[in-house]
Amino acid sequence: MSQETNKKEVVAVVAGEEITQEEFNFFLQAVPREQQAYLANPQFRQQCLDQFIALRLYAKLGEELKLEETEEFQTMIANAKRDILAQIAMRETLKAASVSEEEAAAYYEENKEQYKKGETVRAKHILTETEEKCAEILAAIEKNEKSFEDAAKEFSTCPSGAKGGDLGAFGRGQMVKEFEDAAFSAEIGAVVGPVKTQFGYHLIKVEEKNEAQIASFDEAAASIRRILLQKKQKEVYDAKVAELRGKYMEEK
Repeated sequence: MSQETNKKEVVAVVAGEEITQEEFNFFLQAVPREQQAYLANPQFRQQCLDQFIALRLYAKLGEELKLEETEEFQTMIANAKRDILAQIAMRETLKAASVSEEEAAAYYEENKEQYKKGETVRAKHILTETEEKCAEILAAIEKNEKSFEDAAKEFSTCPSGAKGGDLGAFGRGQMVKEFEDAAFSAEIGAVVGPVKTQFGYHLIKVEEKNEAQIASFDEAAASIRRILLQKKQKEVYDAKVAELRGKYMEEK
């Protein structure tokens, strides 16, 4: 056994051959994306290791049965080799595609309307089951007996009450219409209500309003580069396929 092998963590031994942690980690990369989160679970990792070991055991069985000498095995090896070569060659070809800062900036200027952000408000609310309770809380707030935030924590039936009624920022179409209309019409700092919705009765306090605006280039840059890179990669891919057709394909 070499000194290098000694340094590697061995997770199993099959027919005298060591399976290293490095090999197992490579195997885990093939776990479907939706299952990747489970890799932190020791039980799931053990199931994966058992599966990996089973593959090695069957490989040894295949050697004993001399399946490497069959036509099926040779065909599968040839196909796998071709597919791997194609993937590597494709990856190398696509390296020619890149997006400059100038190209991204030009795309942004030509397509600014695509990056328009609608108006938003940042608001807090208090939700109650009855209009009477809602009006009673409003009166206490207007008399400065309670702050809006304290009243939300004490009386609101919405989970946001624990945060003083804070709903964060939202745009049009994200809340029920009655609530949305009241929030977007309210003055900053004023408490409006009771506002009736399907959920009950609300008091609404708008903290901030933001007019519709165009996202800045910095905000849109990542999305733009992704769009342009995909476009360029397709162009490079198609051009190379056309070139290779002329080089390798024979006319029928």
